[in-house]
Amino acid sequence: MAATAVATFRVLASDPVSEDGLRALLDDPTIDVVIKTDFTPEQLAEAIADYDGLIIRSQTKVTAAVLEKAERLRVIGRAGVGVDNVDVPAATSKGVVVLNSPEGNTMAATEHTWALLLALARKVCPADASMRQGKWDRKKFTGTELYGKTLGVIGLGKIGGAVARRGMGFEMNVVAFDPFVTQEQAARLGIKLLPLEELLATADFVTIHVPKTKDTADMINAERLAMMKPTARLINCARGGVVNEQALADAVLNGTIAGAAVDVFSTEPPAEDNPLVMAAVSGCQALLLTPHLGASTEEAQVKVAVDVSEQIRDFFHGVPARSAVNMPALAPELLATLKPYMRLMEQLGKFLGQLIDGAVQTVEVTYSGDIIAENTAPLIPALLQGLLSPILGAGINSVNARLIAEQRGIQIKEVKSTEASGYASLVTVTVATEAGSHQIAGTLFGKDASRITRVDEFWVEMAPEGTYVVAYHNDRPGVIGSVGQILGAHDINIAGMQVGRLQPRGNAVMVLSIDECPNDKVLEKIRQVDGVGVTRLVEL
Repeated sequence: MAATAVATFRVLASDPVSEDGLRALLDDPTIDVVIKTDFTPEQLAEAIADYDGLIIRSQTKVTAAVLEKAERLRVIGRAGVGVDNVDVPAATSKGVVVLNSPEGNTMAATEHTWALLLALARKVCPADASMRQGKWDRKKFTGTELYGKTLGVIGLGKIGGAVARRGMGFEMNVVAFDPFVTQEQAARLGIKLLPLEELLATADFVTIHVPKTKDTADMINAERLAMMKPTARLINCARGGVVNEQALADAVLNGTIAGAAVDVFSTEPPAEDNPLVMAAVSGCQALLLTPHLGASTEEAQVKVAVDVSEQIRDFFHGVPARSAVNMPALAPELLATLKPYMRLMEQLGKFLGQLIDGAVQTVEVTYSGDIIAENTAPLIPALLQGLLSPILGAGINSVNARLIAEQRGIQIKEVKSTEASGYASLVTVTVATEAGSHQIAGTLFGKDASRITRVDEFWVEMAPEGTYVVAYHNDRPGVIGSVGQILGAHDINIAGMQVGRLQPRGNAVMVLSIDECPNDKVLEKIRQVDGVGVTRLVEL
């Protein structure tokens, strides 16, 4: 009789997960699965030391305190998309890979978007409520057709793209806003790209599919809601906080727009005094609210569990996780060499990501000096993560960065140059978009001190940390002083300054390190200074 295989790995499922979802692990004789879902945080911290893997949904909180006790833990799998309940930096420092299932709920979220859109267009919910009260009032609930109307999609990722394709099935005119999609890509999908303001003014239905980042927070505010048609309707199944809730409640109540459907809230569950909840409770029939049901289908819950279970199984058998949200495992000696460069590359990407306008078309990286002798393969994902994260948010990581870039039509080129650069090692990154190109160069001082050495054609020397105002200008007396006066008048302290120029009284750039973050009005005042051109706020 053959010997029974002894389990090598132990995996704890600490949130409810279906047995079908865990099948990949349960069927592997090298993996022992324990399902226990009633841990307190303190009990989890004590128990975690006995496990190599952990599967969670949204209930379990994997804190730094829990991870401190996780001596054996190698991988955490989130059966879903968001990893807000995992201390990812603490997991990374502990050497624990955190992975999720970013695609398992695509169809569920897409279909829920259309469920809300159709219910809103045909006034299904208030009509149902009226019938339950014994009424028969057909005229009161006259709806609007989708055929021939314009659907505006904000964000053309997987869910946004799926929503757009179904809009075409309804024979709608589909337009979209996504600064990281080129006109050529959109045209292949049969979609016309528009600036956000034009989309809002044009669309009869606006649906949002973007992550919440510092750039998308309050993206739809009172000013932008006022741009919409009074007959238009807004649907948000993306993230709470992308739409200003008070402004949206006011817009629906005042008739600025015809209606709104919301599945996500800035705080969940929303408080009783949430303006959208208050409007709905008061009887506003043009407002439809659901309790974050976008991923809540039986099929989606199984899909995400299956996906995560398969990834954990493969990870234990030496296959890199395809949806890790933190740094993938590297050989210790390679990691020691490349880790400072990976940090530099991410910083260069973040800097460029806040300089550029328009969809990225090409990324070219040139290495020179000692770095050309190293395996630079892990550096490009770090660069792309920094470059694309201002738009795509936490969904992009060092594992999926290259794939996402390629899916968006971004061409990536690497060059190893033997030409002398004046530095022991130098990395130069050039990003071209529909609007033009920007270039940045960086190096390491000592073992791990990052430095930016050039911004476009201008030589500077600065640490890529903190908050900066980058202002292109004419090199002439008074320009820098005027900018300083504006910052001073708004109580913004200048911590340091770098100025690069090609020649006296020619083109130049000032990079001001500041202690406080200026608002848009301050930046606009700087742009209005005679001699100042393009001005950007860069936060690293």
